[in-house]
Amino acid sequence: QVQLVESGGGLVQAGGSLRVSCAASGRASSNYAMGWFRQAPGKEREFVAAISWSGGSILYADSVKGRFTISRDSAKNTVYLQMNRLKPEDTAVYYCAARYGTSGSAKSSYGYWGQGTQVTVSS
Repeated sequence: QVQLVESGGGLVQAGGSLRVSCAASGRASSNYAMGWFRQAPGKEREFVAAISWSGGSILYADSVKGRFTISRDSAKNTVYLQMNRLKPEDTAVYYCAARYGTSGSAKSSYGYWGQGTQVTVSS
């Protein structure tokens, strides 16, 4: 079992920055690929970014490429999502997820999920 706890969400103005974190704990949590997904009201949960357990493979959704950066600190079992140049359309609940193996964008392949953290971008 892997437990995931997100933190760092909040309210920010458009053009601003925010960093959300995901602390992982449990069995061999450092061997899991980690992903960030988000879900806006009335919309499907969508892929944002993912990073392999080694950090050597990183994926981004086209909508955030060049603005968001995913990273991980294996010593702390923590994954970060640095979000810059935020837009109102980035407003959503951001979820951290974990899967065994390589990084990927399919939410169905992630077996462990956090509770989510709200990010609100005002215009």
